[in-house]
Amino acid sequence: MVQICPMPTFPVSGSFHLRRGRRSIPNQLYLITTITPQRKPHFLDTELARTTVRSMSSVDLWFPSHCLCWVLMPDHWHGLIELGAGPSLSSTMQRVKGATARIVGQSCTFDGSLGDKGFHDHALRRDESIEKAARYIIANPVRAGLVGDPMDYPYWDAWFLDGES
Repeated sequence: MVQICPMPTFPVSGSFHLRRGRRSIPNQLYLITTITPQRKPHFLDTELARTTVRSMSSVDLWFPSHCLCWVLMPDHWHGLIELGAGPSLSSTMQRVKGATARIVGQSCTFDGSLGDKGFHDHALRRDESIEKAARYIIANPVRAGLVGDPMDYPYWDAWFLDGES
């Protein structure tokens, strides 16, 4: 049985509460979490997970922002985003989630919605380590009991693998 990593509970009354206090600051780093509807583990389906990963890994999809690190879990996605100049954080996530849903809809035999409307964000403070945040993200499969080592989990990536850290 798959153990799902505990996450903060999102308000039932809608995504309005997630947007309260949200600020879009260019060059700011944000930890992002987006969940599947009713936290259903859709991404246990290999075809669906691989298609989603290919879509969300596209540098062009995020431009002018940058996705520095991400992990796709069975029922949610975590990412570390550096917001670019121009579109707001909400617009960026709406574009990424929408494009991913279209690509998955065209490529996979999946009927339904992949993601809830809203997302949770946390702006990294100056005293928070980027590397620590990235390691927290990629360690999610270990904490959830899916693998013993993050390197054994297939659905993640981080900028420091390219030697750019």
